[in-house]
Amino acid sequence: MRMITKGRFAVTAMMDLALSCANGPVALTAISMRHGISPSYLDQLFGKLRRGGLVDSVRGPTGGYLLARDAAAISVAEIVAAVDGQADDDAMAAPAAAGGEAVGEAAREVWQLLNAEMDRFLGAISLKSLVDVQRARAVPVRELRLHRGISSKPVVRPIRTDAPNSVFALADTMQRHAKAP
Repeated sequence: MRMITKGRFAVTAMMDLALSCANGPVALTAISMRHGISPSYLDQLFGKLRRGGLVDSVRGPTGGYLLARDAAAISVAEIVAAVDGQADDDAMAAPAAAGGEAVGEAAREVWQLLNAEMDRFLGAISLKSLVDVQRARAVPVRELRLHRGISSKPVVRPIRTDAPNSVFALADTMQRHAKAP
């Protein structure tokens, strides 16, 4: 059984956050750049993770996200549930319902059992255990320091010219030059 994309991206982003937040809040832009996930998609996921009580947001120029609880207290099942919501067992069993009520009920029971097993399995895996595996493998975390609001590059000033910027200004300039001796 495969986890859908939302859950996979959320777990990846939460692992990144757990690995990186020791230095303070982590910007979604940094996570986006490290993993190639759209910033707007991450923003949606982190809104759900925040409502699920898994992350806290910090506002301001050096803001970003932090884990709301210790990584050992967050399970993969909680992360997936926060972004995927509750699975609709009736919708999963709907195609089987065409074969009759007994087949529909059997399919519903199968999906309930599979969901319970998946929840049990993912509930046994903590975010900390995933992070520990990454640290044991010495996976480097690229430190991306984002300079928000203050550019390290000099501001390029527009070049001021005396050239006319419209046909009307050109006509005025030509009239002035025609009157001059």
